[in-house]
Amino acid sequence: MSETATTWFIIFALGIGTFVLRFVFIGMIGDRELPPWILRHLRYTAVAVLPGLVAPLVLWPSGTGGQTDPARLVAALMTLAIGYLTKNVIYAILGGAATLYLGLYLVG
Repeated sequence: MSETATTWFIIFALGIGTFVLRFVFIGMIGDRELPPWILRHLRYTAVAVLPGLVAPLVLWPSGTGGQTDPARLVAALMTLAIGYLTKNVIYAILGGAATLYLGLYLVG
């Protein structure tokens, strides 16, 4: 009984926390113009979040039991290089995916 109550309390608390975080931006300041310095920083949100999502998959992939894989490292570096040179996200993703598949095919 205690574990069930704890689980529901955590779910409820996380739901309230999520609501509060969204309400602050949407409910309280959603109808106002944001200052230019905030908008400038918000442009980089995706750039900051994507490496945080991808880095663990490159450095400690579950497919290899947590061991760093050369094919994934080369694919990540190729993605960075293509993205930097072309300034195009789609080309970078496609180039990184092609490099990963080629690397996995060659390495095994």
